[in-house]
Amino acid sequence: MSPIVTSVARTTTVEDVPDVARVLSRALHDDPLFRWLFPDDELRMAKVRRFFALAVGFGYTPSGDVRVAELAESTESAPVTRAAALWAPPNSNPEGPLVSLRTWPHWGALIGRARLAAFVRIFAEWKMASPQEQHLYLAALGVDPSVAGTGVAGGLLTAGLDEADSQGLPVFTQTLNDKSVGFYERFGFRCVHEVPHEGIGTSYFLLRPAS
Repeated sequence: MSPIVTSVARTTTVEDVPDVARVLSRALHDDPLFRWLFPDDELRMAKVRRFFALAVGFGYTPSGDVRVAELAESTESAPVTRAAALWAPPNSNPEGPLVSLRTWPHWGALIGRARLAAFVRIFAEWKMASPQEQHLYLAALGVDPSVAGTGVAGGLLTAGLDEADSQGLPVFTQTLNDKSVGFYERFGFRCVHEVPHEGIGTSYFLLRPAS
């Protein structure tokens, strides 16, 4: 029996942080960024989960817009979060609190000194590549592998794009996974810039014009 979509693009609260971190870690732990950031295969999933718990809990839940898609195995079972998207609306800065003195010790302990400086440089390059005009920023989009290919990720992305269209805003995102570029292009994005990172991969910056 196919899972039943019970909610697409539900706005989350702080209580949803563990579920969002779980889904994004399952979806993105093999992303080139995280394979470089956390090279130990056995520890990577747990560390990526912690990474997103910090990003969602400190930044995107209080200062951004976190949306999830929920599915249930049957009409009798409880819905489970199976996809999540982290958005930054115009005039907001969810990632500001992530570099505050309050959170910096968490990042240092998680990432380690050997890679922390390089990670900060990549982070800064992403910020510098953002459009100067007002836009909606998609920081992360992930779907649980158990429901990959069912259209859940596309539905969650479309909900955000519809909101951008209603405000006349372009949408910007980036990825280090070249396989994701084609997915975004199917939704009207185009690659506007590429930046190689030695030993890590290439950042692809994608923009979907205002509609």
